[in-house]
Amino acid sequence: MGKVQITKGKYAGIQACADDKGIIAAAAMDQRGSLKKAIAKARGSEASNSDLTAFKTSITRVLTKHSTAILMDPEYGLPALEHKAPGTGVLLAYEKTGYDATVRGRLPDLLGEWSVRRIKAAGGDAVKILLYYNPFDAKAINEIKHAFIERIGAECVANDIPFFLEPIAYDDAMDEKSLEYAKVKPKYVTAYMAEFSKPEYGVDVLKVEVPVNVKFVEGMRVFAGEKAYTRAEAGELFREAASVSTKPFIYLSAGVTDEVFRETLELAAEAGTPFSGVLCGRATWQDGIPVYGEKGVEALEEWLEDRGVANIEALNAILAQGAKPWWTVYGGKDQIEVI
Repeated sequence: MGKVQITKGKYAGIQACADDKGIIAAAAMDQRGSLKKAIAKARGSEASNSDLTAFKTSITRVLTKHSTAILMDPEYGLPALEHKAPGTGVLLAYEKTGYDATVRGRLPDLLGEWSVRRIKAAGGDAVKILLYYNPFDAKAINEIKHAFIERIGAECVANDIPFFLEPIAYDDAMDEKSLEYAKVKPKYVTAYMAEFSKPEYGVDVLKVEVPVNVKFVEGMRVFAGEKAYTRAEAGELFREAASVSTKPFIYLSAGVTDEVFRETLELAAEAGTPFSGVLCGRATWQDGIPVYGEKGVEALEEWLEDRGVANIEALNAILAQGAKPWWTVYGGKDQIEVI
């Protein structure tokens, strides 16, 4: 296999989000609508935009000392980035939060006042897009999504900045927390990893779900009693999904608790999956929401310095043992030609 050519801007941007060993240990803080609702619920009264910025600022100030990068939204999070630890990479979200539930297909949309050029100018080292994607949905729906991702990929190429794509599998006919969905999830995740590895999309790093729901893996500490797969079968499903990706990939925490996410990553490492790190949000800081809602910023920062840091350091310890450098998929750092 010949050397892989990566442009200077894309290489520098990925490296800015990784450590010197090529592992990406990034914190996710681009939640918007869901975070506002959670703060309001904790407080018992409405949350404001300034609440979002204050919460994001506290997370950034404390957790970037222990992360290689932070994922932020440009709507409420830019002031928070002024408080990040030196040398922390910045990924900026380019998509609008959520989707229009009245239209079939969970179609994506971009932030109207933003472009890749503007993201780069605002200090972004990389562009991130979340895409709800069912590989087996109607062709007309997926063609819209494929063209959408091609456009963003081309925009990132034109601005020489890395493109991190976060596909989220779904099926409107199933409850995504059900045993029924757990059985088909590996097929969905594997299919989208294969699809978005294709060169026409211009994706540089895939931010993906783990291919199994660990609550249905027999033998896991979090096993809830209903079995979709044995531990050995789950390991094989991790390997199958990983085998189709020709791009570096990292795992997202998808809102599970920090204990569940850590056990999931242990399983991924045990399976020999060449994941290159994580983009972990709620698993690290979600228990801080009620602290902020009830007691304010100072209490949140105290909680973060204690429990939040402990969560992230426990996660980093697993990455140190199990994650592989992002250039592993290309055969090693010496197989990359920076142009």
